[in-house]
This record gives sequence, structure tokens and C-alpha cells, in this order.
Amino acid sequence: MWSFLTDNPNLWYVMGGCAILGVASGALGCFAVLRRQSLLGDALAHAALPGICLAFLLTGSKSPGVMLVGALASSLLGALFILGIVRGTRLKEDSAIGIVLSVFFGGGIVLLTAIQHRPTAAQAGLDKFLFGYAASLVPRDLEVLGMLTLAVLAVLALFYKEFKLLAFDREFGAAMGFPMRTLEVLLTALVVVAVVIGLQTVGVVLMAAMLITPAVAARQWTHSLGLMVTLAALIGAGCGVTGAVLSGAGRNIPTGPVIVLAVTLVMLFSIAMAPRRGLVWSWVRLWRHRKKVRLENLLADFYRLGEPQQDWKRARTLPALAIVRGQPPARVARTVAQLERSGLLASENGQWRLTDTGLEQARRILRNHRLWEMFLSRRLELAADHIHRDAEEMEHALSPAIVAELERLLGQPAMDPHHKPIPVVNPKSEASNPQSS
Repeated sequence: MWSFLTDNPNLWYVMGGCAILGVASGALGCFAVLRRQSLLGDALAHAALPGICLAFLLTGSKSPGVMLVGALASSLLGALFILGIVRGTRLKEDSAIGIVLSVFFGGGIVLLTAIQHRPTAAQAGLDKFLFGYAASLVPRDLEVLGMLTLAVLAVLALFYKEFKLLAFDREFGAAMGFPMRTLEVLLTALVVVAVVIGLQTVGVVLMAAMLITPAVAARQWTHSLGLMVTLAALIGAGCGVTGAVLSGAGRNIPTGPVIVLAVTLVMLFSIAMAPRRGLVWSWVRLWRHRKKVRLENLLADFYRLGEPQQDWKRARTLPALAIVRGQPPARVARTVAQLERSGLLASENGQWRLTDTGLEQARRILRNHRLWEMFLSRRLELAADHIHRDAEEMEHALSPAIVAELERLLGQPAMDPHHKPIPVVNPKSEASNPQSS
């Protein structure tokens, strides 16, 4: 099944080249994504095309070294144009990137078309740089790409703190005396080198995906820049090798697009399943919060119903609870059942009352609500009839520490702005408060 790995020695060179590309583009892509310059790599990759064509026209050679030098020069020129447009005009960076991308790529297509119509056969194969041709990698190419990648990683490690400052707070860095413009040019130059590394593997058109996608995937799993850079490099390298293997296992399957598809699948999985930022876990947290709000609101209603006679243990019927909640009886019944299973309500002849634990939880919720109303009324000077809705939301989110601070600021108030008593909570009940954990 895996005999193609040993039958095709060149495949190992392809795997190595793709891994090198993944490491360089993944690491540098993190800074482009964090600086909201995701399209910068796309523009620089497209800007490389006219340089490739001009290098062929001037030398008549299709040597990878010659092509990469032309691509490097053209991409650097494109980067300087972007920086010049941003600094010399009132155009924003996205406009400058769009201008350079379209102009340079358009010029490259014109040159490529002209070359393809020449009567000689020497021009054949230049179009491979559009989508990459990883199968053409040889050991000498790996040496060049490896040295470029090592140089990129060395500069990235040497100026890591400065690039971190550039990514998160450029103005602060400038105020501290750091040469932020020089660092910006240096980081852009590193992106250009990463683009050149990827041209032979994934090509001009798909290079942007190798810069952006691993970084986006890594960002979902961590809040640490160092770990994000490491993860992005590993994701890029792993997907590069995977794409090369899948391409080698099939027939006439281009390596570049397979790599991009592999890293895109990793990105989609990360966006969906990452514990903190993933969509699935966000939905789970939202569902849990809504359930918590629904349960606590009903407990608070039990307490409010018992306030006039100060009889909080009185049993209530389901229709009465549905009227107070303004919800269908079937929905209230589900909430009651959940509270009963949690030991917060007890049933008596088809009616329900608060248990001791449920009463303490209800007091805590009402205390949070009325303390927050007092804070809005006394500290923010909001009218009493404008604070209830906000307190309805905040009562479920206040932690014991915040509640204690509110009591300190407000001087242990006994009444809320509506002249209703603020319940006193047994300190031991705070230990059972889910928000305290």
C-alpha cells in the first residue's frame, strides 16, 4: 500500500521541500495575521510573477536559482511599493495591497503570455510557477530552501520581542524608541523570503493560503504568541508532508492544491473544535449559560412570590409559575423538573416548593440583582425604572468577589432603589454557588 514511498525516491525531496515551506510560512504568517495583513502575502506572491518572467527574458535560463532571484527582486519591489503608497498617500494599506497585487500580477500575465508565444521551446514550464510544481524539487533545491528557512527563523528568533511589539502595539514601541519602521520593513522582507520559498511548491496563486491558514488554525488553540508560532510551523510542516504523500499516492494530482486543502481542513477543525475559541465549545458554553439563566430566573420567581407574606417555602402550582414566567406550561415544567433533579425544588401533591438549598440560591440571585440595581442607581445615577433589565442579565454573572466589592462600595445596603429588601445570604451557601468555581 505504501510502496510508492520507497519506489519514488524523489517523493522524499518533495516531502522535505513542503515541510520547509510549512515551517517558514506558518511561523511568519502568525505576524501577518495578528497585524491584520493577511493579504500581504497574497500580494507579494502575485508580485513575484513578473520577476520570474523578466529573469527568464534576461538570462534565457529556467534554473530555479535564477527564477527565485527574479521572484525575490520583484516581490521586494512590490513590498516597497506597498509601504511607499501607505506612507506617501492617504490610501489605506488594504488599498495599497490591492493595487500592487493587481498591477504586478497583470504585468506578469502579460509577460508570461508574450513568452509563451515565442517561437523557441525554452519557455516551456514557466506557467508551473502559477500553481507550483513540487515534483521538480531536487536535493540542491532543498539545500537552498533549507538555508533560506534557517535564515528566516534565525532573524525571527533574534528580533522576536521587537516583532511581538510590532504586532500588538506599534505606537507604544515607537514611543519607547524602537525603530518600528525598520522592523516593519524587515518583517515584510522575511515574508518575501517565505513567498519565494513556496513558489516552486505551491505557486503564486496558492502561496497566500500557506501564510494565512496555519496561523489562523494555530490561533484557535492558544493565546500565547510563542506557542502560536510553534503550532503554526508544525501545522504547516505536517500538512505539507501530508499533501506531498497524498499527491504521490495518486496519479496526476498536483501537490500544491492538495497541501492547501489539507491545511484548510485543519483550520476548519480548529475553528470548530478548539476548546476556548472553537464554535462547538462556544455553542456549548452558550447553551449552558442559557440553561443556568432559565433555572435561576425561576428560583428568583419563587422567592419573589413568597416575599409579600415572607413565606418562601409555600408550594406553587405549574399554571401559577407559567403566568409569572410568561412562558408555556410545558417549558416551565421542564425547568421545574431540572430544578427538582438538582435538589433545589421539592414536589408536594402536584405542586413545588423551594428546598433549603434552593432558598439560599434564590436569595443569592435576588441579592445579586438588587445590589447591581443599587450600584447603577447610586454610582451611575441611573433612574430606578431604567435599571431592571440590566440587572436581570448581570445577576447571573456576578462572582462572589464582585458581590463582596459591591457591598463594600455601597456600604452594605439593606434596600434596593425600589425599596425592596436585599436578601442576606448564608456565607456557607457561596461554596455551592457554581460561579464561585
